[in-house]
Amino acid sequence: MTTTRMDGRIERGNQTRRLILQRAVSIASVEGLEGLSLGRLASELQLSKSGVFALFGSKVELQLATVRTAITIYIEHVVRPARELPAGIGQVWRLCANWLTYSEQRVFPGGCFFYSVTAEYDAREGRVHDAVTKAHGNWFALVEQTINEAREAGAVREDTDVPQLAFELIAMLETANAESVLHNNFTCYQKATNGVRNRLRSVATQPALLTDFV
Repeated sequence: MTTTRMDGRIERGNQTRRLILQRAVSIASVEGLEGLSLGRLASELQLSKSGVFALFGSKVELQLATVRTAITIYIEHVVRPARELPAGIGQVWRLCANWLTYSEQRVFPGGCFFYSVTAEYDAREGRVHDAVTKAHGNWFALVEQTINEAREAGAVREDTDVPQLAFELIAMLETANAESVLHNNFTCYQKATNGVRNRLRSVATQPALLTDFV
């Protein structure tokens, strides 16, 4: 009986933690990680402040847990579906297309969570800055890795400057996100789609293959 009660308390605690973090990522995508507070979340979700504090301990721990939750969501929507494809130009395209869909469909209410919090923490120091910086660096590294794998598979030209291409692709994605959030104008996603498609065709060994994906 004692074990059953303990397991029940743990599961309720996990459910409450998930509920809090679901709300936290939504707030942070719009207002930034500094917009989070244990008291605010307790009030909005009608929970006890002491209970919320017991789950996270401090605002910094709440912020770090929010970043980790956002990473999990990001991987689910952007990364995993693309990585299930074989290495090649189609995989690079799908990674970019997933990102545009994730931003356009507002998986996070404020657009891309990481675009928002990177701007918030780029000139700061501390554990939250380090977590955001690591996530940002991992995304760039993944895009470069995906392009490199496509090149090794013979789908991208050998003379391609991979870091430069990754930078250009990400710049188009992030510009579409920023324009849509700032101006509430979603036509920029088609412009970014066209730009990504054209850039990938310029480095593809068989550009016609892109028609199978776009």
